[in-house]
Amino acid sequence: MAQAKTARQGQDASQSAAIGDELWLGMYRQMIRIRLFEEQVNDLYKTARMPGLAHLYSGEEAVAVGVCVALRRDDYITSTHRGHGHCLAKGASVDRMFAELLGKEAGYCKGKGGSMHIADQDTGNLGANAIVGGSAGIATGAAFSSKMRGADQVAVCFFGDGALGQGIVYEVMNMASLWKLPVIYVCENNLYNEYTHFSETTAGGLTARAQAFGIPSEEVDGQDVRAVYATTSAMVERARRGEGPSFLLCNTYRYFGHHVGDIQRAYYRSKEEEEHWKTERDPITLLGQWLTERSIADADALDQMTREARAEIEASVDFALNAPFPEASEVDQDVYA
Repeated sequence: MAQAKTARQGQDASQSAAIGDELWLGMYRQMIRIRLFEEQVNDLYKTARMPGLAHLYSGEEAVAVGVCVALRRDDYITSTHRGHGHCLAKGASVDRMFAELLGKEAGYCKGKGGSMHIADQDTGNLGANAIVGGSAGIATGAAFSSKMRGADQVAVCFFGDGALGQGIVYEVMNMASLWKLPVIYVCENNLYNEYTHFSETTAGGLTARAQAFGIPSEEVDGQDVRAVYATTSAMVERARRGEGPSFLLCNTYRYFGHHVGDIQRAYYRSKEEEEHWKTERDPITLLGQWLTERSIADADALDQMTREARAEIEASVDFALNAPFPEASEVDQDVYA
């Protein structure tokens, strides 16, 4: 046991040195930003300052950050109705994110998309999508474009375990495998399809779905940002070499309900389960412990990052609250129907 622990520590030290401590610190900083962003979204909604609806990403931060850090700025992502974390991890600014959520003109989609329809082509974010599994075709199309242009850009499609019940996911996986497209399908299994445990809605093994199309698949601890990053990095390199798609299953957990107004949470999952994930499996705490154990950062440095992120969030909320709404005369602009 002692030898195994020593070996793991040696591997951790080698991994840290090879990648650079600043990258790990950046991951911690980004996860903190996402967590605090979502806390503020929750507050804005509860105090009736935010229109529409929101699906919070709290608890799943390691997936978005671990995946997106492995990508280049010009690589593509498509997101989901629970997409704030993906957008931020891919490079979205906090102030424009809040502006979009509050329906303000300064938002990424001029306040017309809201929480579930944020896109930013400057960072390769082709958009969040309120339709379950709805962005699978967009990501696969982006990968097809990359291949046709002779580029080495990679597309990542984020979706939840519930999307494994959508036919389009399998149609595009089949196409991606046949044509060896540079796309990575990232399934965030947070255990629940809205209000039902995934074991009651999805038969068989989740990775088996992609393996049926000959797509290499990996299952990782979605609360361990280092594991997500390492596995994604290998998949990205494979895609850039022209070897085709991959499927990444990340087992994770959402701390809040299906959406911010979900009052049924107390009935379909236990307080004990929630407490276990928050106290024993929190991705930010786990990375923070790893950073301090290896003297990459101490508690004061981590606290400082939290204070800086909180100040950024507060300033961005003020910006969004004071920003103007789009003019009523623009109601029929930016509409494709």
